[in-house]
Amino acid sequence: MSSRREFIKKTGLSTLGISLLGNSLLADNRLQRLTILHTNDMHSHIHPFQSGRNKGLGGMAQRSALIKNIREENKNVLLLDAGDIFQGTPYFNMYKGELEIKLMSQMNYDAATIGNHDLDNGLVGLKKQLKHANFPFLIANYNFENTILENTFSPYKIFDKNGIKVGVFGIGIELDGLVPKKLFGNTKYLDPIKISNKYAKLLKDKHKCDLVICLSHLGFKYKSQKISDLRLAKETKNIDLIIGGHTHTFLKKPVISKNLDDKNVIINQVGWGGINIGKIDFVFQQNNYKINLKKSSIFVKNK
Repeated sequence: MSSRREFIKKTGLSTLGISLLGNSLLADNRLQRLTILHTNDMHSHIHPFQSGRNKGLGGMAQRSALIKNIREENKNVLLLDAGDIFQGTPYFNMYKGELEIKLMSQMNYDAATIGNHDLDNGLVGLKKQLKHANFPFLIANYNFENTILENTFSPYKIFDKNGIKVGVFGIGIELDGLVPKKLFGNTKYLDPIKISNKYAKLLKDKHKCDLVICLSHLGFKYKSQKISDLRLAKETKNIDLIIGGHTHTFLKKPVISKNLDDKNVIINQVGWGGINIGKIDFVFQQNNYKINLKKSSIFVKNK
C-alpha cells in the first residue's frame, strides 16, 4: 500500500520487461517499430481489484511500471485512452476526477477521448479537471458551441515518432438517452461515420500520416444497428486502427475488419477497470508497415 501512496505523489516504479518482436527483425536499421499502448473504461480504479475474479489485477501504479519499462525498450511509443476515465469508485465521488487525470498526466498519456461517464459531473465538472491534464482530449463529433467547453477540444492531433507520422482523432457515443440532458447541455452529437471519414481523409491525404488511429467510445458491437466500432470500420476509409471503449469488451486479440476500400482495419478493446493494457506493434519500412498481433493485451498485476 505504501508504494501506491507514493505513486499518487510521484510516479517512479519499474517492473518486468515485455518484448513482442525479436531483436533480429529490428536489427535492420531500415525498419522502425511503433508501439501503441492503450486503455479504456478505467472508471476511477486507482488501486488493483481487492476481491472477486479480478482480485490483484489493475492499479495505476502497476500500469505505470509496465508502461515505463516498455518505453525503456522502445522510444517510439504512443499511450492512448478511449474514454470513461471517471466514475466507479469513491475516488471519483471525493475528488471528481482530479486524481485520475493527475495520475494519467504523470504516466505521460499522449491523448484520450471523451466517454459518456466523463460527463457525470456535467460540462462544468469536466472543465474543472482539464487543467490537470498535460495531454489533449480529442473529440471530433461533439460540437460544443454555445457551451462552456466551446473551443476547448481539438478533433485530432498528429504525432511524429522518429519520422513516423501518426494521426489520432476521437469519436464519442450519442449522449442523448445515455446521459441526462442537464449534464451535456447544448452539446451537439454529429454523425460519427461522416465525421470519421472527414478526418481520416484529412489525416491520410492532406497531412500524409503513415497511420491513422480512431479513439472511439462507440462500443465494439451491438445486436441492433446502433453505430459501433465494427460498423465504423466497414463504413469508412483511411482508418488503420480503431481503439475502442464503452462496451467493456475483452478482446483476446484485435479483430480485423474490411473497410469501404476492402482494406484492413484493426479494432481492439481491453475490457475495463485498468485490468489490461492493449499493446500493438507496427513495424514500418518506408511507406509500408507490418503488424504483430501475437500478444495484444497485457494483464496489469499486483506484484
